[in-house]
Amino acid sequence: MITEKQKMLGGQLYRDSDPDLVAERRRAQVLLDRFNTCPEPDRQPVLKELLGQLGDGSWIMPRLQVDYGHHISIGSNSFLNYDAILMDCAPITIGDDVSIGPRAQLLTALHPIEDHEARRQRWESAAPITIGNNVWLGGGVIVCAGVTIGENTVVGAGSVVTRDIGDHVLAAGNPCRVIRQLPR
Repeated sequence: MITEKQKMLGGQLYRDSDPDLVAERRRAQVLLDRFNTCPEPDRQPVLKELLGQLGDGSWIMPRLQVDYGHHISIGSNSFLNYDAILMDCAPITIGDDVSIGPRAQLLTALHPIEDHEARRQRWESAAPITIGNNVWLGGGVIVCAGVTIGENTVVGAGSVVTRDIGDHVLAAGNPCRVIRQLPR
């Protein structure tokens, strides 16, 4: 029998009230409480325990919020500024040399749009987010479920990214759109 976690990670409808998923979120919350309140030298070990992968030279400023943590992979030399929210109901992959501004949100969760009864019954699904190498997300950027942002791309502050953005572009707005190509 397929578990709710397998459904979640497979992009199928699932219930987040499943006891195993609740236990995983509680574990993450305990680690987040430690991370968000401990002095700077003690943060990296907590992140290594919380996240699926944290590359060399990467760091995150508090206050961090995640659902599970272990579905998040961050490459080397990447930086997440204050108040990041990473809803990792599906994998979140952040490349090398990525800079993410304060109060950014990476949101993998989805809820039924046309089936209001399923939404009322708290069914949800999730789709992964991928951020390529050397990307800069300005402050307050929201990246929606299922989005890939290409390498060497800059996304302007306050943008809402609802669809894929290619490599070597400057994009901004709500919804986020490519403004121009960047040098290769």
